[in-house]
Amino acid sequence: MKKVLFICTGNVCRSPMAEGMFRMLLKKYKLEDYVCESVGTNALVGDKAQPNAVTAAAEYGVDITAHRARDYDPYMAEDTDMFVCMSAQHILRLGDVPGEKVRLLGGGIKDPYGGDLNTYRVCAANIIQALDDLAKTLLPQD
Repeated sequence: MKKVLFICTGNVCRSPMAEGMFRMLLKKYKLEDYVCESVGTNALVGDKAQPNAVTAAAEYGVDITAHRARDYDPYMAEDTDMFVCMSAQHILRLGDVPGEKVRLLGGGIKDPYGGDLNTYRVCAANIIQALDDLAKTLLPQD
């Protein structure tokens, strides 16, 4: 199994949406060799996903109501094959993780925290498009 770790700041908006959406895409593309999780670089451990993130994800058929925030810990690098960050700032927080294991999702995904539902919908649309592009790069090459 290859593990993908999505990283944002608080692990209550972008990365939980990305985790849930990527799970959906893994099924769509039959990428059975992959699993994914999400964390934050400054998470309040145990926090629920933001209500607007839950709603925006649900509009794509993704349920993140059970999500609880987790904080990044360097030990996670040992069993993670790909780190997918929402901003360049998150990449810097990874420290010594080899560059070939790190990706910036969609050129960077703007933080919707504190925004209205439409802000979260725009964020979710950006995430799903970037994830779809990412998933296609993981498909076996004939």
